[in-house]
Amino acid sequence: MKNRAVSAVSTAGACLALTALTLLTACGRFESHPERSGTAIPSEVPAKPTYTTAKAVARAMGEAGLDCETVRSRDYDGSSTADCVATVDGVKVENEISVFDPDVVSRTEIGTSIESRRTGAYAQTLVAAGNWYIRVMDPPSAPAIAKALHAVVLDAKGKGSKTPAYPLPDIPAAPVYKKVDALADDLAASVGCFQRETTSTGSIKCETGKLGSGDSDCAVLTLHPTHARRDAALREAIKYRGVPAELVTAGNWTVNLCDTTLGAKVARDLGGVVVAYDGR
Repeated sequence: MKNRAVSAVSTAGACLALTALTLLTACGRFESHPERSGTAIPSEVPAKPTYTTAKAVARAMGEAGLDCETVRSRDYDGSSTADCVATVDGVKVENEISVFDPDVVSRTEIGTSIESRRTGAYAQTLVAAGNWYIRVMDPPSAPAIAKALHAVVLDAKGKGSKTPAYPLPDIPAAPVYKKVDALADDLAASVGCFQRETTSTGSIKCETGKLGSGDSDCAVLTLHPTHARRDAALREAIKYRGVPAELVTAGNWTVNLCDTTLGAKVARDLGGVVVAYDGR
């Protein structure tokens, strides 16, 4: 990558398009087509435990010591999904749970859905067993979730799946923030940070520029519990070809800027360093 510095937060993944989920819901209904050929569930996926709903998987995580607060859930004819947020090694992790009714959905169809998730430009890391799988938004947290649920980790594969150990610039040890709102206030004083929204994982999304000017762009601000977690998030953000990144980082924080012209000013005003990737 020619010394491409990078940065971002796990939540920047929210700005990325999700891979289409083959054979999943259409108008709230899972359409089963047992006559179609498909992909087998990977042989390493254990046959148990099984669950009837996605909420049941979230409860099982809590019983295993990983409380996962459900933020939304949906039940369809043949499938059940839920999104929940758990804290793993000090990091808030969003998890997308999918459970399938074996009387409606064949194992081949489940296998095809798993394959579609694991491949493509934005290949996903899954935890799977029985009749369900979880998309783990923070891949380093997947092993802990798999252990808690007696499942296995299915790593992303193909284009965009690996996160190379790109070299990062020397990142200043300070400033350090106790609350992400304080970081947002400093960003606001630099280039603007309005229409703030706190995400389920504790990051802040906001718009740069001036309110009402018609000239604004998004930013995602995140605090990280350790430098290792920060650096992993930075490298995750710049692994996608065709997706330029312009970020600023120091201490325990990262700011992911959609406006690639603002990095130098934000770094100067906030005492950070620019980490950028041109998408090539």
